[in-house]
Amino acid sequence: MKFIADLHVHSKYSRATAKNSDLENLYLWAQYKGIHVVGTGDCVHPQWFKELQEKLEPAEEGLFKLKEKYAKPINVQIPKSCRGDVRFMLSVEISNIYKRHDKVRKVHNLIFSPSFEAARKIQKKLGDIGNIASDGRPILGLDSYDLLRLTLEADAKNLFVPAHIWTPWFSAFGSMGGFDSMTDAFGDLTGHIFAVETGLSSDPPMNWRLKELDDFILISNSDAHSPAKLGREANIFDTDFSYDGIYQALSDKKDKGLVSTLEFFPEEGKYHFDGHRVCQVRWNPKETIQHKGVCSVCGKPVTVGVMSRVEILADRPEGEKSKRWRPFKNIVPLPELIAEAKDVGAAGKAVQEAYMNILAQLGNEFTILLECPVEDIRRVAGDVLAEGINRMRQGKVEIAAGYDGEFGTIKIFKPGERRRIDKQMALF
Repeated sequence: MKFIADLHVHSKYSRATAKNSDLENLYLWAQYKGIHVVGTGDCVHPQWFKELQEKLEPAEEGLFKLKEKYAKPINVQIPKSCRGDVRFMLSVEISNIYKRHDKVRKVHNLIFSPSFEAARKIQKKLGDIGNIASDGRPILGLDSYDLLRLTLEADAKNLFVPAHIWTPWFSAFGSMGGFDSMTDAFGDLTGHIFAVETGLSSDPPMNWRLKELDDFILISNSDAHSPAKLGREANIFDTDFSYDGIYQALSDKKDKGLVSTLEFFPEEGKYHFDGHRVCQVRWNPKETIQHKGVCSVCGKPVTVGVMSRVEILADRPEGEKSKRWRPFKNIVPLPELIAEAKDVGAAGKAVQEAYMNILAQLGNEFTILLECPVEDIRRVAGDVLAEGINRMRQGKVEIAAGYDGEFGTIKIFKPGERRRIDKQMALF
């Protein structure tokens, strides 16, 4: 069965998340987006764990569905064109901050569990180590190696995935608190890791440049802090619709169940380039080398982003693929495309109204972005948006790259071009 999964999200119990990041709204927005499996996020947080047990019930093996009494009031809000089954998979992100080899390490790791029993065992072990109630993504003074060992001891079918592995501040390869290799981070347990997460600021070709990553399959997820951000990145599977199906697709090197990934344009990620946000200094790797890594405004070291870090660790030229490579597609979220077509902010009322109108007539967001004929989009949403989606599919976008925590900005149309497109199509 072919399905789309976004497995890294956060609940309302994580810091800097939307208050509506609950199961009902994740269920709602998953259908708007066209996502079939959503990670619960934060599953070791005591209050969220209790809520998950209260509102979810078993569905396919290792997956859960929203109970009817909670789903029914939401279903009336979903256009018929978008309705579909949504399943949840138990997941959590752990922030590991610890000292190794005389350096403070800051690494985020994802854990996926096949059952509440398996998740409860992790919860108990982590609760004995530190405070898991103050943040949905708990911050623990626990070595990543020990977290991996603990995860495997809790249940052999738990999945452990290093999160957004290039992010400067909190990742396995991060320039500020990471390592230079996976084995440096996870030692003799590295073989129990089957997948790594690319993160918003890198794409598969950047990761293919490290031979060390050949043994890992690349997954991509939204790391959504609000339901509306679901599906910024996602994974397309064609396998058994179950936890075991997903586990097999990631763990078995011969299994082709992970078909492809859907990716941000990596330049849009907020750590793609180097720089200082407060000084408005944004540099590519060559510029950083020219300035010896020192900000030209304040004289302090710049935040070294993902692209530079890849260049530092790469041992393979651009263009070559890893052993477990998969196809991928770069996407821009539909609200951003609508905003670009209208030349307005993406959070405005006009964009939200247009978004819901388009979904009602054409289907869920991924169907529109990836499959819907351009002529159908033009008929429903106008010439400019249709042209914008067509350009996105061809990769014809201009991006001012993100840096030091600032998202990149995408431009698809040049000044005056929107009006010209409308006039040209009017002639036909």
